[in-house]
Amino acid sequence: MSVVILGGNECMERNYCELCKKFGYSAKVFCKPCTNMKSRVGSPDLVVLFTNTVSHKIVRAVVDNLDKAITVVRSHSSSMASLQKILDENTAAC
Repeated sequence: MSVVILGGNECMERNYCELCKKFGYSAKVFCKPCTNMKSRVGSPDLVVLFTNTVSHKIVRAVVDNLDKAITVVRSHSSSMASLQKILDENTAAC
């Protein structure tokens, strides 16, 4: 299972990845826009958008090109607690 996290705090990237690893997910975190975003994202099982800290450019570059079957979850808060809640809910659904 794989997770792509768009937005969030740069200093929290490692913490996001470690939390995802505890749930059995491999994670990619994109806090800033980078080249070839579409190809770097791939086809994850879950996409988490931290809407307070993500730019519209990143959202458009990634979400518009995702397969419709991929779950996209939006959260205003980019805290560890909100990410844990998202992972809890989506792990239980699988």
